[in-house]
Amino acid sequence: MSVIRSAGLRGFRATVAELGGNAEEFATTVGLPIAALDTDDLLVPDQAVAAALELAAQRLDCPDLGLRISRRQDLDMLGPLALAIRNSPTLADVLECCSRYLFLHARSLNLTLEPDPYGDRGVIALRYGIRHGLPTPVQGTDLGLAFVHRTFQRLVDERYGLRSVELPHRPAAPIRLYEEFFGAPVRVERSAAALRIPRRLAALSLSGGDENLHRLAMAFLAEQSGGADAAIAPKVRAAVQQLLGTSPPEITAVARLLTIHPRSLQRRLAAEGSSFATIVDTVRRDEARRYLTTTDMPMSQVASLIGLSEQATFTRCCRRWWGTTPTGVRREAAQQRPTGLTAPM
Repeated sequence: MSVIRSAGLRGFRATVAELGGNAEEFATTVGLPIAALDTDDLLVPDQAVAAALELAAQRLDCPDLGLRISRRQDLDMLGPLALAIRNSPTLADVLECCSRYLFLHARSLNLTLEPDPYGDRGVIALRYGIRHGLPTPVQGTDLGLAFVHRTFQRLVDERYGLRSVELPHRPAAPIRLYEEFFGAPVRVERSAAALRIPRRLAALSLSGGDENLHRLAMAFLAEQSGGADAAIAPKVRAAVQQLLGTSPPEITAVARLLTIHPRSLQRRLAAEGSSFATIVDTVRRDEARRYLTTTDMPMSQVASLIGLSEQATFTRCCRRWWGTTPTGVRREAAQQRPTGLTAPM
């Protein structure tokens, strides 16, 4: 079964209510948990989400429902992928991390760059869709393309040069509604859903990003790509390791990277016989020993690298961990090292 994070339903409840409908009724009909309407971190069947969108569009006589919902969605719904996107140095980096890690948000979705279907060398096609062999959902496709379009507008400019929108279906709503939304020609019954954009955009530098945050987010996404159903404790440990020395390893920051509510994170760790505080302390201890026994870094620098603001706090932690001071740990390691070897810098 292919799943999607319930964040994909952001805006569904409010849009349906605005149209006079009952979002919970639609969710129940297609087998979605009602909780999925109000939280981001549930994994739900993507076909059920698509069915909820189609059902609501039909019952409410709103064939442009996907476009309407997209106005209530933003990058934050992508969790750690959003952090990587916002801090990407170029649009090419945005597209690369999306193509590599979009599956962490929705297993069956793809976002790929392809040659222009009409042979224009100054244009590339950003193809959006589900894996081959699966039915193409009309409202889900509209919502996805609209979300990508609005993301480009936020990252680049309201008028980023969109050449045309390619739809694999013929919308029931008037085409003019789509062309007003996208600000570009809309072509229907094409081979795939895509946005045709200027090739030059790929090399466009983006402002306001943080290179270090981008690196951390990409490293974390790589860690997470091993599977969404694995134990949570190793993922928390990896996130804390990435944050140490650059950002406070707080549970809210880690939960955001893991796209899970902090309380849900605490409950899952407890179920595995662990806790957030224990993991942070263990990571700090292991990293401290590594720095103390393999480098000659000043103690203040080691303290900073493991997320402690004061050297005195670091000393107290060392006494608790090993019954000695940081200097004592380093001295003991040096005594055990074979003669003639020194700690590498």
